Amino acid sequence: MSSLKPSATTSKSTMTETSPWVQFAQPWQPHAGQKKGVKFFLEHACTAMFADPGCGKTSMVYAAFKILKKKGVANKMLVVAPLRPAYLVWPAEQKKWLDFKDLRVEVLHGPKKAEALARDADVYVINYEGLDWLLGATKSKTASGKTQVTVGLKRFKALGFDTLVLDELSKVKNPQSNRHKSLKQVIGTFGRRWGLTGSPAARSLMDLFGQVYILDMGRTFGPYITHFRTKYFVPAFNGFDWNLRKGAEKEIYERLKPLVCRLDAEDYIDMPELVSNKILFDLPPDIQEIYDRLEEDMIVRLGDEVVVAANAASAAIKVRQVVNGGIYLDPDIKKLLAQTQFGKKAKRDWTNLHTLKVDLLEDLVDELQGSPLLVAYDFQHDLDRLRSRFGQDVPYIGGGVSAKRAAKLERAWNKGEIPLLLGHPQSIGHGLNLQEAGNHVCWHSMTYDFELYDQFIRRVRRQGNRQQRVFVHHILARKTVDEVIYWMLQAKDRTQRGLLDAMKNVRRK
Repeated sequence: MSSLKPSATTSKSTMTETSPWVQFAQPWQPHAGQKKGVKFFLEHACTAMFADPGCGKTSMVYAAFKILKKKGVANKMLVVAPLRPAYLVWPAEQKKWLDFKDLRVEVLHGPKKAEALARDADVYVINYEGLDWLLGATKSKTASGKTQVTVGLKRFKALGFDTLVLDELSKVKNPQSNRHKSLKQVIGTFGRRWGLTGSPAARSLMDLFGQVYILDMGRTFGPYITHFRTKYFVPAFNGFDWNLRKGAEKEIYERLKPLVCRLDAEDYIDMPELVSNKILFDLPPDIQEIYDRLEEDMIVRLGDEVVVAANAASAAIKVRQVVNGGIYLDPDIKKLLAQTQFGKKAKRDWTNLHTLKVDLLEDLVDELQGSPLLVAYDFQHDLDRLRSRFGQDVPYIGGGVSAKRAAKLERAWNKGEIPLLLGHPQSIGHGLNLQEAGNHVCWHSMTYDFELYDQFIRRVRRQGNRQQRVFVHHILARKTVDEVIYWMLQAKDRTQRGLLDAMKNVRRK
Protein backbone atom coordinates (compact mmCIF):
# COMPACT_ATOMS: atom_id res chain seq x y z
CA MET A 1 0.00 0.00 0.00
CA SER A 2 2.88 2.33 -0.75
CA SER A 3 0.57 4.73 -2.56
CA LEU A 4 -1.09 5.52 0.75
CA LYS A 5 1.94 7.07 2.40
CA PRO A 6 1.17 10.48 3.94
CA SER A 7 2.02 13.40 1.70
CA ALA A 8 4.50 16.05 2.73
CA THR A 9 1.98 18.85 2.57
CA THR A 10 -1.49 19.32 3.96
CA SER A 11 -4.26 21.60 2.72
CA LYS A 12 -4.64 24.68 4.91
CA SER A 13 -8.41 24.51 4.48
CA THR A 14 -8.58 21.30 6.53
CA MET A 15 -5.76 20.47 8.95
CA THR A 16 -2.17 21.54 9.50
CA GLU A 17 0.82 19.61 10.80
CA THR A 18 0.26 21.23 14.19
CA SER A 19 -3.41 20.27 14.42
CA PRO A 20 -4.17 18.46 17.71
CA TRP A 21 -5.35 15.25 16.06
CA VAL A 22 -2.09 14.84 14.12
CA GLN A 23 -0.31 14.22 17.43
CA PHE A 24 -2.45 11.11 17.95
CA ALA A 25 -3.03 9.91 14.38
CA GLN A 26 -1.17 6.79 13.29
CA PRO A 27 -0.10 5.31 9.96
CA TRP A 28 -2.78 3.07 8.50
CA GLN A 29 -1.68 -0.56 8.61
CA PRO A 30 -4.34 -2.59 6.78
CA HIS A 31 -4.90 -6.23 7.63
CA ALA A 32 -5.21 -8.83 4.88
CA GLY A 33 -8.96 -8.38 4.59
CA GLN A 34 -8.64 -4.63 4.13
CA LYS A 35 -6.01 -5.09 1.42
CA LYS A 36 -8.39 -7.45 -0.35
CA GLY A 37 -11.21 -4.92 0.00
CA VAL A 38 -9.19 -1.99 -1.37
CA LYS A 39 -8.09 -4.10 -4.34
CA PHE A 40 -11.70 -5.05 -5.03
CA PHE A 41 -12.81 -1.40 -4.95
CA LEU A 42 -10.04 -0.45 -7.36
CA GLU A 43 -10.95 -3.22 -9.79
CA HIS A 44 -14.74 -2.76 -9.70
CA ALA A 45 -16.52 0.49 -10.50
CA CYS A 46 -19.74 -0.92 -9.04
CA THR A 47 -19.45 -3.27 -6.10
CA ALA A 48 -21.00 -4.31 -2.79
CA MET A 49 -18.81 -4.87 0.26
CA PHE A 50 -20.52 -7.39 2.55
CA ALA A 51 -18.23 -7.03 5.56
CA ASP A 52 -18.80 -7.68 9.23
CA PRO A 53 -18.68 -4.72 11.63
CA GLY A 54 -15.11 -4.12 12.74
CA CYS A 55 -13.52 -5.07 9.43
CA GLY A 56 -12.61 -1.45 8.74
CA LYS A 57 -14.88 -0.67 5.78
CA THR A 58 -14.56 3.11 6.18
CA SER A 59 -10.77 3.20 5.97
CA MET A 60 -10.88 0.80 2.97
CA VAL A 61 -13.06 3.30 1.12
CA TYR A 62 -10.77 6.21 1.99
CA ALA A 63 -7.73 4.22 0.84
CA ALA A 64 -9.25 3.19 -2.48
CA PHE A 65 -10.60 6.68 -3.18
CA LYS A 66 -7.25 8.29 -2.41
CA ILE A 67 -5.48 5.97 -4.87
CA LEU A 68 -8.07 6.70 -7.58
CA LYS A 69 -7.83 10.42 -6.89
CA LYS A 70 -4.05 10.32 -7.16
CA LYS A 71 -4.37 8.53 -10.51
CA GLY A 72 -6.75 11.25 -11.68
CA VAL A 73 -9.71 8.93 -12.27
CA ALA A 74 -11.78 10.10 -9.28
CA ASN A 75 -12.24 13.55 -7.82
CA LYS A 76 -15.24 14.00 -5.55
CA MET A 77 -16.95 11.40 -3.36
CA LEU A 78 -20.44 11.49 -1.86
CA VAL A 79 -20.97 9.22 1.15
CA VAL A 80 -24.54 8.53 2.29
CA ALA A 81 -24.78 6.97 5.75
CA PRO A 82 -27.11 6.69 8.76
CA LEU A 83 -26.90 9.79 10.93
CA ARG A 84 -24.56 8.52 13.63
CA PRO A 85 -21.96 7.01 11.26
CA ALA A 86 -22.20 10.15 9.12
CA TYR A 87 -21.66 12.41 12.10
CA LEU A 88 -19.23 10.25 14.07
CA VAL A 89 -17.49 7.52 12.09
CA TRP A 90 -16.58 9.05 8.71
CA PRO A 91 -14.98 12.26 10.07
CA ALA A 92 -13.27 10.34 12.90
CA GLU A 93 -11.73 7.72 10.60
CA GLN A 94 -10.24 10.41 8.38
CA LYS A 95 -8.64 12.01 11.43
CA LYS A 96 -7.52 8.72 12.93
CA TRP A 97 -5.02 7.79 10.20
CA LEU A 98 -2.10 9.85 8.94
CA ASP A 99 -2.56 8.37 5.47
CA PHE A 100 -5.84 10.23 4.98
CA LYS A 101 -4.98 13.55 6.62
CA ASP A 102 -4.89 15.40 3.30
CA LEU A 103 -8.41 14.32 2.35
CA ARG A 104 -10.84 17.15 3.04
CA VAL A 105 -14.12 15.92 4.53
CA GLU A 106 -17.34 17.89 4.96
CA VAL A 107 -20.43 16.65 6.81
CA LEU A 108 -23.70 17.89 5.29
CA HIS A 109 -25.88 17.99 8.38
CA GLY A 110 -27.47 20.68 10.47
CA PRO A 111 -28.38 24.31 9.78
CA LYS A 112 -25.04 25.07 8.07
CA LYS A 113 -25.06 22.16 5.62
CA ALA A 114 -25.42 24.52 2.63
CA GLU A 115 -22.22 26.29 3.68
CA ALA A 116 -20.46 22.93 4.05
CA LEU A 117 -21.58 21.91 0.55
CA ALA A 118 -20.21 25.16 -0.87
CA ARG A 119 -16.76 24.55 0.62
CA ASP A 120 -14.17 22.80 -1.52
CA ALA A 121 -13.61 19.23 -0.29
CA ASP A 122 -12.83 15.73 -1.50
CA VAL A 123 -15.47 13.85 0.49
CA TYR A 124 -18.97 14.98 1.43
CA VAL A 125 -20.91 12.91 3.96
CA ILE A 126 -24.70 13.14 4.33
CA ASN A 127 -27.29 11.10 6.20
CA TYR A 128 -30.04 9.32 4.29
CA GLU A 129 -32.68 11.72 5.57
CA GLY A 130 -30.76 14.61 4.01
CA LEU A 131 -30.92 13.20 0.48
CA ASP A 132 -34.15 15.03 -0.38
CA TRP A 133 -32.43 18.34 0.34
CA LEU A 134 -29.27 17.46 -1.60
CA LEU A 135 -31.15 16.10 -4.60
CA GLY A 136 -33.77 18.85 -4.59
CA ALA A 137 -36.48 16.20 -4.47
CA THR A 138 -40.14 17.12 -4.83
CA LYS A 139 -43.07 14.76 -4.38
CA SER A 140 -46.48 14.64 -6.02
CA LYS A 141 -49.35 12.17 -6.34
CA THR A 142 -50.20 10.43 -9.57
CA ALA A 143 -53.78 9.81 -10.73
CA SER A 144 -53.55 6.31 -9.22
CA GLY A 145 -52.50 7.70 -5.83
CA LYS A 146 -48.84 6.66 -6.01
CA THR A 147 -46.08 9.01 -4.94
CA GLN A 148 -43.99 10.43 -7.76
CA VAL A 149 -40.56 11.82 -6.95
CA THR A 150 -38.70 14.34 -9.10
CA VAL A 151 -35.15 15.52 -8.45
CA GLY A 152 -33.16 18.53 -9.61
CA LEU A 153 -30.92 16.49 -11.89
CA LYS A 154 -29.20 19.43 -13.62
CA ARG A 155 -28.36 21.09 -10.31
CA PHE A 156 -27.08 17.83 -8.85
CA LYS A 157 -24.85 17.10 -11.87
CA ALA A 158 -23.25 20.50 -11.42
CA LEU A 159 -22.02 19.48 -7.96
CA GLY A 160 -19.53 17.17 -9.67
CA PHE A 161 -19.74 13.98 -7.64
CA ASP A 162 -18.18 11.03 -9.45
CA THR A 163 -18.05 8.40 -6.66
CA LEU A 164 -21.03 7.29 -4.57
CA VAL A 165 -20.68 5.32 -1.34
CA LEU A 166 -23.78 3.95 0.36
CA ASP A 167 -22.91 3.03 3.95
CA GLU A 168 -25.47 0.53 5.24
CA LEU A 169 -26.62 -0.33 1.75
CA SER A 170 -29.72 -2.04 3.14
CA LYS A 171 -31.21 1.42 3.64
CA VAL A 172 -32.10 1.41 -0.07
CA LYS A 173 -33.51 -2.14 -0.23
CA ASN A 174 -37.12 -1.06 -0.87
CA PRO A 175 -37.62 -0.16 -4.57
CA GLN A 176 -40.97 1.47 -3.72
CA SER A 177 -39.52 3.91 -1.19
CA ASN A 178 -39.14 7.59 -2.04
CA ARG A 179 -35.44 7.30 -1.17
CA HIS A 180 -34.93 4.61 -3.78
CA LYS A 181 -36.95 6.53 -6.38
CA SER A 182 -34.80 9.63 -5.82
CA LEU A 183 -31.47 7.83 -6.02
CA LYS A 184 -32.55 5.91 -9.09
CA GLN A 185 -32.69 9.19 -11.03
CA VAL A 186 -29.11 10.23 -10.23
CA ILE A 187 -27.10 7.00 -10.04
CA GLY A 188 -26.15 7.36 -13.71
CA THR A 189 -24.18 10.50 -12.82
CA PHE A 190 -21.66 8.49 -10.79
CA GLY A 191 -18.81 6.64 -12.46
CA ARG A 192 -18.38 4.51 -9.31
CA ARG A 193 -20.97 3.18 -6.90
CA TRP A 194 -19.89 1.26 -3.81
CA GLY A 195 -22.26 -0.23 -1.24
CA LEU A 196 -21.29 -1.24 2.31
CA THR A 197 -23.24 -3.48 4.65
CA GLY A 198 -22.85 -6.33 7.08
CA SER A 199 -26.47 -7.45 6.76
CA PRO A 200 -27.59 -7.38 3.13
CA ALA A 201 -30.53 -9.77 3.56
CA ALA A 202 -31.35 -9.90 7.25
CA ARG A 203 -35.04 -10.44 6.55
CA SER A 204 -35.23 -12.00 3.09
CA LEU A 205 -33.20 -12.48 -0.09
CA MET A 206 -35.93 -10.38 -1.70
CA ASP A 207 -34.19 -7.41 -0.08
CA LEU A 208 -31.20 -7.85 -2.38
CA PHE A 209 -32.93 -6.54 -5.50
CA GLY A 210 -33.27 -2.88 -4.49
CA GLN A 211 -29.73 -2.70 -3.11
CA VAL A 212 -28.11 -4.31 -6.13
CA TYR A 213 -30.10 -2.21 -8.61
CA ILE A 214 -28.77 1.03 -7.13
CA LEU A 215 -25.24 -0.27 -7.68
CA ASP A 216 -25.46 -1.83 -11.15
CA MET A 217 -28.68 -0.39 -12.63
CA GLY A 218 -30.18 -3.83 -13.24
CA ARG A 219 -27.23 -5.71 -14.69
CA THR A 220 -27.30 -8.51 -12.10
CA PHE A 221 -31.00 -9.11 -11.47
CA GLY A 222 -32.68 -7.14 -14.24
CA PRO A 223 -34.55 -3.83 -14.13
CA TYR A 224 -37.81 -4.96 -12.48
CA ILE A 225 -38.44 -6.47 -9.06
CA THR A 226 -41.51 -8.27 -10.43
CA HIS A 227 -39.26 -10.27 -12.78
CA PHE A 228 -36.78 -10.95 -9.97
CA ARG A 229 -39.59 -12.13 -7.70
CA THR A 230 -41.22 -14.49 -10.19
CA LYS A 231 -37.86 -15.94 -11.22
CA TYR A 232 -36.57 -16.85 -7.76
CA PHE A 233 -39.64 -16.96 -5.49
CA VAL A 234 -43.06 -18.61 -5.27
CA PRO A 235 -46.16 -17.22 -3.50
CA ALA A 236 -46.68 -18.38 0.08
CA PHE A 237 -49.93 -20.10 1.07
CA ASN A 238 -51.19 -17.00 2.90
CA GLY A 239 -51.20 -14.99 -0.34
CA PHE A 240 -49.04 -12.20 1.13
CA ASP A 241 -45.51 -13.54 1.49
CA TRP A 242 -43.05 -15.07 -0.96
CA ASN A 243 -40.87 -18.12 -0.40
CA LEU A 244 -37.66 -19.01 -2.17
CA ARG A 245 -38.06 -21.44 -5.02
CA LYS A 246 -36.10 -24.67 -4.53
CA GLY A 247 -32.54 -24.14 -5.71
CA ALA A 248 -33.01 -20.36 -6.08
CA GLU A 249 -30.71 -19.43 -3.21
CA LYS A 250 -27.69 -20.95 -4.97
CA GLU A 251 -28.66 -19.27 -8.26
CA ILE A 252 -28.92 -15.85 -6.57
CA TYR A 253 -25.50 -16.25 -4.96
CA GLU A 254 -23.95 -17.23 -8.28
CA ARG A 255 -25.38 -14.11 -9.91
CA LEU A 256 -24.02 -11.97 -7.07
CA LYS A 257 -20.46 -13.30 -7.08
CA PRO A 258 -18.95 -10.85 -9.59
CA LEU A 259 -20.44 -7.87 -7.77
CA VAL A 260 -19.70 -8.71 -4.12
CA CYS A 261 -16.62 -8.78 -1.91
CA ARG A 262 -17.34 -10.70 1.29
CA LEU A 263 -15.19 -10.15 4.40
CA ASP A 264 -15.80 -12.27 7.49
CA ALA A 265 -14.26 -10.69 10.58
CA GLU A 266 -13.32 -14.12 11.93
CA ASP A 267 -11.00 -14.68 8.93
CA TYR A 268 -8.93 -11.53 9.34
CA ILE A 269 -9.27 -10.21 12.88
CA ASP A 270 -8.37 -11.74 16.22
CA MET A 271 -11.87 -11.52 17.67
CA PRO A 272 -12.83 -12.24 21.28
CA GLU A 273 -14.69 -15.49 21.84
CA LEU A 274 -18.45 -15.01 22.10
CA VAL A 275 -19.97 -16.55 25.25
CA SER A 276 -23.76 -16.73 25.55
CA ASN A 277 -25.34 -16.79 29.01
CA LYS A 278 -29.03 -17.44 29.73
CA ILE A 279 -30.54 -15.98 32.91
CA LEU A 280 -33.93 -17.68 33.33
CA PHE A 281 -36.93 -16.82 35.51
CA ASP A 282 -40.62 -17.67 35.81
CA LEU A 283 -43.46 -15.18 35.46
CA PRO A 284 -45.67 -14.78 38.56
CA PRO A 285 -49.06 -16.57 38.26
CA ASP A 286 -51.09 -13.36 37.70
CA ILE A 287 -48.70 -12.13 35.00
CA GLN A 288 -48.56 -15.59 33.44
CA GLU A 289 -52.35 -15.52 33.13
CA ILE A 290 -52.22 -12.21 31.26
CA TYR A 291 -49.45 -13.58 29.06
CA ASP A 292 -51.39 -16.78 28.27
CA ARG A 293 -54.49 -14.80 27.27
CA LEU A 294 -52.46 -12.67 24.85
CA GLU A 295 -50.51 -15.61 23.45
CA GLU A 296 -53.71 -17.55 22.87
CA ASP A 297 -55.12 -14.54 21.04
CA MET A 298 -52.00 -14.44 18.85
CA ILE A 299 -52.27 -18.12 17.96
CA VAL A 300 -55.95 -17.78 17.11
CA ARG A 301 -55.12 -14.89 14.79
CA LEU A 302 -52.33 -16.93 13.21
CA GLY A 303 -54.97 -19.43 12.14
CA ASP A 304 -56.71 -16.74 10.11
CA GLU A 305 -54.35 -16.17 7.19
CA VAL A 306 -56.28 -13.08 6.11
CA VAL A 307 -55.26 -11.07 9.17
CA VAL A 308 -51.94 -12.64 10.09
CA ALA A 309 -49.77 -9.82 8.74
CA ALA A 310 -51.30 -7.14 10.94
CA ASN A 311 -53.09 -8.64 13.93
CA ALA A 312 -50.82 -11.57 14.74
CA ALA A 313 -47.75 -9.34 14.57
CA SER A 314 -49.45 -6.88 16.92
CA ALA A 315 -50.24 -9.69 19.37
CA ALA A 316 -46.61 -10.86 19.18
CA ILE A 317 -45.46 -7.39 20.24
CA LYS A 318 -47.83 -7.50 23.20
CA VAL A 319 -46.54 -10.81 24.56
CA ARG A 320 -42.97 -9.52 24.26
CA GLN A 321 -43.95 -6.50 26.34
CA VAL A 322 -45.51 -8.61 29.08
CA VAL A 323 -42.40 -10.74 29.61
CA ASN A 324 -40.32 -7.53 29.76
CA GLY A 325 -42.52 -6.13 32.53
CA GLY A 326 -44.95 -3.62 31.03
CA ILE A 327 -47.47 -3.03 28.28
CA TYR A 328 -48.93 -0.18 26.25
CA LEU A 329 -52.57 0.53 27.02
CA ASP A 330 -54.54 0.19 23.81
CA PRO A 331 -58.33 -0.36 24.23
CA ASP A 332 -58.03 -4.18 24.15
CA ILE A 333 -55.37 -4.18 26.84
CA LYS A 334 -57.32 -1.75 29.04
CA LYS A 335 -60.27 -4.13 28.82
CA LEU A 336 -58.10 -7.13 29.69
CA LEU A 337 -56.54 -5.37 32.70
CA ALA A 338 -59.72 -3.68 33.93
CA GLN A 339 -60.35 -6.22 36.68
CA THR A 340 -56.74 -6.43 37.86
CA GLN A 341 -54.51 -4.34 40.08
CA PHE A 342 -52.57 -3.24 36.98
CA GLY A 343 -55.61 -1.67 35.36
CA LYS A 344 -56.31 0.36 38.46
CA LYS A 345 -52.75 1.72 38.62
CA ALA A 346 -52.45 2.69 34.98
CA LYS A 347 -52.08 6.46 34.64
CA ARG A 348 -49.95 6.73 31.50
CA ASP A 349 -49.88 5.34 27.99
CA TRP A 350 -48.44 2.16 29.50
CA THR A 351 -48.51 0.32 32.80
CA ASN A 352 -45.68 -1.53 34.51
CA LEU A 353 -46.57 -5.15 35.32
CA HIS A 354 -43.46 -6.50 37.07
CA THR A 355 -39.76 -5.78 37.64
CA LEU A 356 -38.36 -9.32 37.51
CA LYS A 357 -36.06 -8.58 34.58
CA VAL A 358 -34.84 -5.41 36.26
CA ASP A 359 -34.22 -7.37 39.48
CA LEU A 360 -32.07 -9.90 37.64
CA LEU A 361 -30.25 -7.15 35.79
CA GLU A 362 -29.45 -5.51 39.13
CA ASP A 363 -27.99 -8.84 40.35
CA LEU A 364 -25.83 -8.97 37.21
CA VAL A 365 -24.62 -5.38 37.71
CA ASP A 366 -23.68 -6.22 41.31
CA GLU A 367 -21.86 -9.34 40.15
CA LEU A 368 -19.82 -7.42 37.57
CA GLN A 369 -18.58 -5.00 40.27
CA GLY A 370 -18.25 -1.97 38.02
CA SER A 371 -17.16 -3.74 34.84
CA PRO A 372 -18.91 -1.82 32.02
CA LEU A 373 -22.22 -3.35 30.89
CA LEU A 374 -24.16 -2.44 27.73
CA VAL A 375 -27.88 -3.20 28.12
CA ALA A 376 -30.40 -3.51 25.28
CA TYR A 377 -33.94 -2.26 25.89
CA ASP A 378 -36.84 -2.05 23.46
CA PHE A 379 -39.98 -0.25 24.64
CA GLN A 380 -40.28 3.10 26.38
CA HIS A 381 -41.71 1.44 29.47
CA ASP A 382 -38.59 -0.78 29.59
CA LEU A 383 -36.48 2.38 29.85
CA ASP A 384 -38.92 3.71 32.47
CA ARG A 385 -38.38 0.71 34.75
CA LEU A 386 -34.61 0.65 34.22
CA ARG A 387 -34.17 4.32 35.09
CA SER A 388 -36.50 3.99 38.06
CA ARG A 389 -34.18 1.32 39.44
CA PHE A 390 -30.74 2.57 38.43
CA GLY A 391 -31.40 6.32 38.57
CA GLN A 392 -32.78 8.91 36.19
CA ASP A 393 -29.25 9.98 35.37
CA VAL A 394 -28.18 6.57 34.03
CA PRO A 395 -27.01 7.27 30.46
CA TYR A 396 -28.87 5.85 27.50
CA ILE A 397 -28.74 6.07 23.71
CA GLY A 398 -32.18 5.90 22.15
CA GLY A 399 -34.99 8.06 20.85
CA GLY A 400 -34.37 11.77 21.38
CA VAL A 401 -30.62 11.40 22.02
CA SER A 402 -28.61 13.57 19.63
CA ALA A 403 -25.59 12.39 17.67
CA LYS A 404 -23.46 14.83 19.65
CA ARG A 405 -24.65 13.34 22.94
CA ALA A 406 -24.07 9.79 21.62
CA ALA A 407 -20.51 10.72 20.65
CA LYS A 408 -19.86 12.06 24.15
CA LEU A 409 -21.19 8.86 25.71
CA GLU A 410 -19.10 6.77 23.32
CA ARG A 411 -15.93 8.53 24.45
CA ALA A 412 -16.82 8.23 28.13
CA TRP A 413 -17.65 4.52 27.75
CA ASN A 414 -14.35 3.78 26.01
CA LYS A 415 -12.49 5.55 28.83
CA GLY A 416 -14.19 3.23 31.34
CA GLU A 417 -16.17 6.07 32.91
CA ILE A 418 -19.64 4.51 32.40
CA PRO A 419 -20.38 1.28 34.30
CA LEU A 420 -23.92 0.94 32.88
CA LEU A 421 -25.09 2.15 29.46
CA LEU A 422 -28.61 1.54 28.16
CA GLY A 423 -29.13 1.34 24.41
CA HIS A 424 -31.96 0.86 21.96
CA PRO A 425 -30.78 -1.54 19.21
CA GLN A 426 -32.15 0.68 16.42
CA SER A 427 -30.24 3.68 17.77
CA ILE A 428 -27.00 2.01 18.79
CA GLY A 429 -26.71 -0.74 16.18
CA HIS A 430 -24.63 1.27 13.68
CA GLY A 431 -21.81 3.75 13.95
CA LEU A 432 -20.74 3.43 17.59
CA ASN A 433 -17.50 1.73 18.62
CA LEU A 434 -17.72 0.52 22.22
CA GLN A 435 -14.98 -2.09 22.27
CA GLU A 436 -12.30 -0.33 24.30
CA ALA A 437 -13.59 -0.66 27.86
CA GLY A 438 -16.17 -3.43 28.26
CA ASN A 439 -16.85 -7.01 27.31
CA HIS A 440 -20.35 -7.55 28.70
CA VAL A 441 -23.64 -7.10 26.83
CA CYS A 442 -27.07 -7.84 28.29
CA TRP A 443 -30.41 -8.28 26.53
CA HIS A 444 -33.04 -7.04 28.95
CA SER A 445 -35.49 -6.94 26.03
CA MET A 446 -35.12 -9.55 23.28
CA THR A 447 -35.51 -8.73 19.59
CA TYR A 448 -36.42 -11.17 16.82
CA ASP A 449 -34.54 -9.02 14.29
CA PHE A 450 -31.25 -10.82 13.76
CA GLU A 451 -29.62 -7.81 12.09
CA LEU A 452 -30.30 -5.61 15.13
CA TYR A 453 -29.23 -8.39 17.49
CA ASP A 454 -25.97 -9.01 15.67
CA GLN A 455 -25.10 -5.35 15.11
CA PHE A 456 -25.77 -4.44 18.75
CA ILE A 457 -23.38 -7.11 20.06
CA ARG A 458 -20.77 -6.09 17.50
CA ARG A 459 -20.56 -2.62 19.03
CA VAL A 460 -18.51 -4.38 21.73
CA ARG A 461 -17.21 -7.51 19.99
CA ARG A 462 -15.04 -5.94 17.33
CA GLN A 463 -11.44 -5.21 16.43
CA GLY A 464 -9.68 -3.43 19.27
CA ASN A 465 -11.36 -5.26 22.15
CA ARG A 466 -8.46 -6.60 24.18
CA GLN A 467 -10.52 -9.10 26.18
CA GLN A 468 -10.38 -12.80 25.36
CA ARG A 469 -14.16 -13.17 25.64
CA VAL A 470 -17.28 -11.09 25.16
CA PHE A 471 -20.19 -12.25 27.32
CA VAL A 472 -23.74 -11.84 26.04
CA HIS A 473 -26.31 -12.23 28.82
CA HIS A 474 -29.97 -12.92 27.97
CA ILE A 475 -32.64 -12.41 30.63
CA LEU A 476 -35.41 -14.80 29.57
CA ALA A 477 -38.83 -15.75 30.93
CA ARG A 478 -39.20 -19.55 30.80
CA LYS A 479 -41.69 -21.12 28.37
CA THR A 480 -42.50 -17.80 26.71
CA VAL A 481 -41.74 -15.90 23.53
CA ASP A 482 -38.37 -14.99 25.08
CA GLU A 483 -37.06 -18.53 24.71
CA VAL A 484 -38.52 -18.89 21.22
CA ILE A 485 -36.72 -15.73 20.12
CA TYR A 486 -33.47 -16.82 21.75
CA TRP A 487 -33.35 -20.11 19.86
CA MET A 488 -34.41 -18.42 16.62
CA LEU A 489 -31.47 -16.06 16.93
CA GLN A 490 -29.07 -18.90 17.64
CA ALA A 491 -30.34 -20.55 14.44
CA LYS A 492 -30.10 -17.16 12.67
CA ASP A 493 -33.74 -17.19 11.63
CA ARG A 494 -33.95 -13.56 10.62
CA THR A 495 -37.61 -12.70 10.09
CA GLN A 496 -40.73 -11.80 11.98
CA ARG A 497 -42.50 -14.41 9.87
CA GLY A 498 -40.17 -16.95 11.44
CA LEU A 499 -41.15 -15.77 14.91
CA LEU A 500 -44.85 -16.13 14.21
CA ASP A 501 -44.42 -19.59 12.71
CA ALA A 502 -42.26 -20.69 15.64
CA MET A 503 -44.84 -19.47 18.15
CA LYS A 504 -47.55 -21.39 16.31
CA ASN A 505 -45.48 -24.60 16.43
CA VAL A 506 -44.65 -24.19 20.12
CA ARG A 507 -48.32 -23.76 20.98
CA ARG A 508 -49.28 -26.87 19.01
CA LYS A 509 -46.71 -28.94 20.90
